[in-house]
Amino acid sequence: MIDEMDEKILKEYLVDSRRSFREIARILKISPGTVVSRIRDLEEKGIITKYTAQIDYEKLGYELTVISEITVSMGMTEEVGREVTRIKGTCAIYNVTGDSDMMVIAKFKGREDLSSFTKRVLKIENVERTKTHLALITLKEDFNIL
Repeated sequence: MIDEMDEKILKEYLVDSRRSFREIARILKISPGTVVSRIRDLEEKGIITKYTAQIDYEKLGYELTVISEITVSMGMTEEVGREVTRIKGTCAIYNVTGDSDMMVIAKFKGREDLSSFTKRVLKIENVERTKTHLALITLKEDFNIL
């Protein structure tokens, strides 16, 4: 796993992943070499999986955020999940407990895109039904929990 210093380095990267090793070292009062070796170790362990930008999708025209419940037959959740990942707009897919088998978070520019998504999901083999919830207001959207 990771220790307290790894967690501090990760927190700094979550604030701004463009920061240099030297800048992170200065903030945390450790050597740049320590930052470099720890970052490489976190990458090798698969804890840091990629570097990306955080985007405000509403400003790009993605006005609809939905949470879709999907009920799957025959225990084929992973197979259905692989198909859903290929559909444009899909942000996250979870196998869940409860009345549904999967929850999908997706974003769309408009109702036509949402309708196409829903129709495409319903055509996937072993999908029994969907139930879609439309987010009215985004109160928080941040998967950085450190």
